[in-house]
Amino acid sequence: MARLTGGDPSLLRRINSAVVLHALRTAAPAAAPTLTDLVKVTGLSRPTVEGVVEGLIDAGLVVEAAAEEGEARRQGRPARRFRFRREAGHLLGIEIGPHRIAVLMADLGGRVMGSAAQEIAATASADERLDGVLATVSDLLRRSGVPRGQLRAVGVATPGIVEADGTVRLGTALPGWTGLPLGERLRRSFRCPVLVENDANAAAVAEHWKGAATASDDVVFVLAGLSPGAGSLIGGRLHRGYGGAAGEIGALHLLGREATPEQVLSTTGEPLHPLDEAQVARVFALARSGDERAEAAVERFMRRLVHDVAALVLALDPELVVVGGWAAGLSGVLGPLRAELARYCLRPPQVVQSLLGEAAVATGALRLALDHVEEQLFAVESTVTARR
Repeated sequence: MARLTGGDPSLLRRINSAVVLHALRTAAPAAAPTLTDLVKVTGLSRPTVEGVVEGLIDAGLVVEAAAEEGEARRQGRPARRFRFRREAGHLLGIEIGPHRIAVLMADLGGRVMGSAAQEIAATASADERLDGVLATVSDLLRRSGVPRGQLRAVGVATPGIVEADGTVRLGTALPGWTGLPLGERLRRSFRCPVLVENDANAAAVAEHWKGAATASDDVVFVLAGLSPGAGSLIGGRLHRGYGGAAGEIGALHLLGREATPEQVLSTTGEPLHPLDEAQVARVFALARSGDERAEAAVERFMRRLVHDVAALVLALDPELVVVGGWAAGLSGVLGPLRAELARYCLRPPQVVQSLLGEAAVATGALRLALDHVEEQLFAVESTVTARR
């Protein structure tokens, strides 16, 4: 922690509060720390720790814990113990996709407390889709007994290129999505910070948090579908690019060198219509049954996917590639991808399948909300830097 000079008692109180709160939050659940423990961990004086703890109790973020069993008999009056109140607020992670809306709710420690999902038509308008989001959230809060005012932050993940303020600059996967001020619309309903991110970016964050990429900080997550997207972590930090469009590998065919997805997956010579997951699953099923045209279409699909991923891998040199999305469940994706990357890359990355599956996007959205709350409560260094 940076050393402060000069008089700024309010800033110093915030720093001390963040230090003590972080120590309480990271303490083992079975061993709530005493004031003496907190003094040792934080390096602060006992009067400072006592004052900070009382302030955190008044703020509802800390509560006195029960004495450990047998402690009173051994020592007379037991030392006061304290714990972080994870239940002092709640977070939401929301996935808004072409076919479904999914919501996860967690406490301030990131522990998932409930979930809800509903199917939605691919043709639904933006207003219908947002109504579906609010209805799904309301149902989850009602079933969980959590008041809306308990929400501290909401993370939202959606297809498209998302700007920093939550506006969808380009979103062709959902009707009426391009230009939608998604963050602004949702903030009216939640009255708490709403953070909006691209779905592949959110999934990359999720896999790094509690999925297949927990041991790696240089990761590419591929959301494999009709038009694949990707999210990247460099040094453990999400790489969004200058305008939020990093990882849009599904647009590579627009360079004019390759066919459109409708042509790639066609088994008749005519563009595949409608181009949806059910149709594509049918093409893969035909290929498995030995249909030669379907086999050729699947081969073209695989070649397109692995070439798109190889372009991003060559640019970023990640340690790990995680493949998710609905196409990751189709047989034969990982093998060709590994072989193609071995051909093109000087140091081919490890290639694995997502461990979170269809929960990856909503889980990543939840992590975004948790990151925001942690920054508000625990980011001592950023606080110091901002006030210099």
